[in-house]
Amino acid sequence: MQVIPEAALKPGASADLMLSGPAGRLEALIASPKDRLRGVCVVCHPHPLFGGTMTNKVVWTLSNAALKCGLRTVRFNFRGVGRSEGLFDDTLGETADACAVAEQLQATAPGLPLVMAGFSFGGHVALKAAAQLDTAALVTIAPPMGRYLKTTEPPAHPGVPWLAVHSADDDVVSYAETRAALATYDPPPQFVHFDDAGHFFHGRLGEVEAAVRDFLTPLLAAP
Repeated sequence: MQVIPEAALKPGASADLMLSGPAGRLEALIASPKDRLRGVCVVCHPHPLFGGTMTNKVVWTLSNAALKCGLRTVRFNFRGVGRSEGLFDDTLGETADACAVAEQLQATAPGLPLVMAGFSFGGHVALKAAAQLDTAALVTIAPPMGRYLKTTEPPAHPGVPWLAVHSADDDVVSYAETRAALATYDPPPQFVHFDDAGHFFHGRLGEVEAAVRDFLTPLLAAP
């Protein structure tokens, strides 16, 4: 397991990293909040075969929201993306990547809660990883649950508070399929509906960030 340098963990610090992954090293960006550390968050990016990377603007928005809530955040490139080693594995290997990153991030803040988050393909991966990890909360933005993926079996419920955000006019991930799939979970996730935002939430990212912060803030409040 990769040891994250102390300099990257100081309040307000950020750094480029290469973390350990099951198929080789993973390119990552870490950022720590300026004020009290309340937990950690791993953010997963869109589909690797369609240009998805950790620099995607929705991924950045998720990371920024988590950071403002007091979470140390890592966004990373899945295997085969950017400088990350390995080959695309249709959510299976990518879920293993996310779990490995989470383990290394949690080691920097023992005992503090872990939040998993992701956009599009990354939302599906975050859901799968959250069900395997000791997770405190899950955030998924436009998570594909139907024919967009070859692995169509719905992942297990994460068993933690879960926010799902989707726009009705999404032209990449079917809104109807996602809503239908999410409705089968017991309990279903908290759902935030957008109109006219498309898949990438052009011009609406401030609203996405606000929804994520509104969801996370009470969960991370001091007892």
